[in-house]
Amino acid sequence: MTELLFEVCSEEIPARMQAKAADDLLSLVIAELKKSELEYSLAKAYVTPRRITLHIDGLPVAQKDVVEEKRGPRVGAPEQALQGFLSSCGFKSIDEAEVRETPKGEFYFANIKKEGRPTKVLLNEIITSSLNSLGWPKSMRWGTNPTRWVRPLTSILCLFGGEVIAVEFAGKVAADKTRGHRFLAPSEFAVKDFADYVAKLRDAKVVLDREERKSIVMAQVDAICAKEKLQFNKDEDLLDEVCGLIEWPNCLVGKIDDAFMSVPQEVLILSMAENQKYFTMLDSNGKLSPKFIVVSNMLTSDGGAKIIAGNEKVLRARLSDAKFFWENDKKKKLETRIVKLKNRIFHADISTDFERVERIRKLAVFISGFVKGADGMKADRAAELCKADLTSEMVGEFPELQGVMGRYYAINDGEPSEVAEAIAAHYRPQGPSDECPSAPVSIAVAMADKIDTLVGFWSIDLKPTGSKDPFALRRACLGVIRLIIENNIRIPLRKLFEKSVEVYGKNDFNGTEDLLEFFHDRLRVHLKDKGIRHDIVAAVMNVNAEDKEDDLVRLLMRVFALAKFLETDDGINLVTAYKRAANIVRIEEKKDKKSYSDVSVNKNLFEMPEEGSLYCNLEEVVSNSNRDVAAERFEEVMGYLARLRAPIDSFFEKVTVNADDENKRVNRLAILSLFDKSISGVADFSKIEG
Repeated sequence: MTELLFEVCSEEIPARMQAKAADDLLSLVIAELKKSELEYSLAKAYVTPRRITLHIDGLPVAQKDVVEEKRGPRVGAPEQALQGFLSSCGFKSIDEAEVRETPKGEFYFANIKKEGRPTKVLLNEIITSSLNSLGWPKSMRWGTNPTRWVRPLTSILCLFGGEVIAVEFAGKVAADKTRGHRFLAPSEFAVKDFADYVAKLRDAKVVLDREERKSIVMAQVDAICAKEKLQFNKDEDLLDEVCGLIEWPNCLVGKIDDAFMSVPQEVLILSMAENQKYFTMLDSNGKLSPKFIVVSNMLTSDGGAKIIAGNEKVLRARLSDAKFFWENDKKKKLETRIVKLKNRIFHADISTDFERVERIRKLAVFISGFVKGADGMKADRAAELCKADLTSEMVGEFPELQGVMGRYYAINDGEPSEVAEAIAAHYRPQGPSDECPSAPVSIAVAMADKIDTLVGFWSIDLKPTGSKDPFALRRACLGVIRLIIENNIRIPLRKLFEKSVEVYGKNDFNGTEDLLEFFHDRLRVHLKDKGIRHDIVAAVMNVNAEDKEDDLVRLLMRVFALAKFLETDDGINLVTAYKRAANIVRIEEKKDKKSYSDVSVNKNLFEMPEEGSLYCNLEEVVSNSNRDVAAERFEEVMGYLARLRAPIDSFFEKVTVNADDENKRVNRLAILSLFDKSISGVADFSKIEG
């Protein structure tokens, strides 16, 4: 078995494109290897800012020989048919063919051996095809070559078993040579295999493996933090991006001028990460330290002093802009910015941001009535100010800080703390891992913001379709679900939608039930991610399909009660009995062409004590479960269902449902239909699997 080493070098590849391009190229090559029936034992892609490398081991030197069986004409066929068969097989005489007896008579057969092609030849074709097929988000041409690539190519290396495969692409022909670090080791050198390649790259100040570069960066960062007695403000996305900018990591520590430390730390952290790719550190109180970490791609004789000084100078200019925005924005009260929202369009077919704020205010006050401890006046004020920072210079420069800056400006203006915190939190949660607001006023405003968005887009029929969700409506819906269930908010969704529709003034809105179904779908996904069985959720949601549950807290209470019940032997056996009873009734109803759910049970026809026992228990379940469901005592309801296990088991053991006496048969089917109806009022047991 033989090893393939392939590398394509270019000018710097944008960090955000590197990992996907390497994986895509490997996938293309692997797909072609499989088509060519070339097996391998290992296949891995590597990427640095200036190279994509593939290492595929365990390849055969050639394809396996194959024998193809071909059926020819019938024995005794005309000479012309025989000659055509011989020609297609490469035979000189019909004696080289084999005669076989088939159900249709005797026929000639040929076993044609096809020799496998050399892997070296196939790899040239496979790699060339894969390079041409690789797509980039953005690509370019250079010189007179018509080939497009993300950046101009500088060289290609391709070795199979130590032998060069002369792959040609974009005007470059593969050799056995590569280069190291652009500045620290730019000279060309030859390699003989992957191990030699990795070792010589390291000697030339290139760490090939991206994950190893990340580990080196983290080890250096940890050492710096330990020395400075600070905590690393970890940012996985920034770490990934930084490791796409360097081949030889060297972490250095710089200082932030004291003059900038009065600027909100979120601004400083974002500016350093977005613009300069610097890591930040926090003190023991979680406050930003006046020191930053820059990951250099260079080693210098002065220990990085000039690099640090240069980065501090650049940072000074960056943060000067941020400080100017901060100081300038504070000169205007947040409430004076509200009027500017009239010039901002939320959506052309919905409204301006100013009109949207007016709707959110009314909705937030309405929601406050359902949130314990929520002050309606403060919710109204927070909603009034929640979008005002969109017109600030700071948010214009850093859109990611909307809400965050609004909080700072509100505090600067002397607004109540609940109002300021609600402004910062009203966009959250923005995903399943984002923190969910828990302060009463914050809950009301955050929910109002998301409900207004959902009803608005539903009203113009711009709902998510398939995988497309350009307005993040699934995220908004999940945000409302989390706000409700994590804070135990007892708010009927229908009333909430209706209030939003009223605030919009859309008298022709008819999407309430559709929007509620959308919430149910999102809740199913949310609960599945939490490890809750989908069939249990479906059983509860399907109890009354015509009148869907719109109190999510109550719905979850039922889900958890049913899940707990189904972990018991009584629960498992009752499901089995239900399926048996439902199956019997369904078969007989189909045969009799009638429904037994409307047939009254006649106690005078009871012949066996088990009939009376089951019927009495069913009456008790119907009476008590209806009462306890209304009182939301769902675990007690499951207790009543558990009591049905013994009488239903005895019924099936002792009673013959399809009795010879037609009256008794109908009566027993009515009992089973009542059993079905009794427990289906608690959950749709037909949805339970297993």
